[in-house]
Amino acid sequence: KNFQSYSIIVVRNQEKKAALFDLVPQEAIRQSSVFLLFIGDLNRAEKGVRLHTNAFYPQGVENLLISSASLVAQNTLLAAESLGYGGVIIGLIRYASREIAELFNLPDYTYPIFGMALGKPAQHHAVKPRLPYETVVFEENYQEQDTSVIQNYDQIQTDYAGDRATDTWSERLAKQFAQKPNLASQDLLQD
Repeated sequence: KNFQSYSIIVVRNQEKKAALFDLVPQEAIRQSSVFLLFIGDLNRAEKGVRLHTNAFYPQGVENLLISSASLVAQNTLLAAESLGYGGVIIGLIRYASREIAELFNLPDYTYPIFGMALGKPAQHHAVKPRLPYETVVFEENYQEQDTSVIQNYDQIQTDYAGDRATDTWSERLAKQFAQKPNLASQDLLQD
C-alpha cells in the first residue's frame, strides 16, 4: 500500500547516545559511530486522513503490522555491511518505549520499534547460523516439526557462540515467551 509508516532518527551525539544507554544498557549503543532509531510512524497517516475526514482509527494489529520499519532496517543493514560497516539490532528499545518517546520527542501516533548501532566492527565473527532451510521453507503446506529440530539448533548456536554462549537458543525463547508480556509498548500505544 506504500504507506511508508516508518521514520528513522539518526543519533550521532554522544550525550544523546549516553541518555539512551541509561534507558537500554546495551554497550553497542555507546560504541556505535551512529545509532539509528526506527519508529513506527502513523503520524503522517493521521495528517493525511484528516485532509479528508475527521475519523482516524490507528488501533488494531493490522495498523501496527503495516509499518515497514523492519524491511527498511534490514535493507539499511545490508547496505551498511556492503560498505564494510557492521551493525547490531537493539530490540530492547521497546521495553523503555515511553521514556524513549520522551527522549526523542516523538509525536502522537509514533512508537519506537528497535534501534540499530552502526560502525566499523572491532571484531569479525562468522555469520550467525540460521535455522536450516528445510525447517523454515515448505512446499505447499506447513510442515510441523518435533523438538529435535530445536535441540539440534540449540547445539548449532552453542557451537557457533563458543565461549560467548551464556544460554541456548531455546532458553532465550523461554525467557521471551514463558513470561507475561512486557506492556511498555502497549501502554504507550494505548495513550
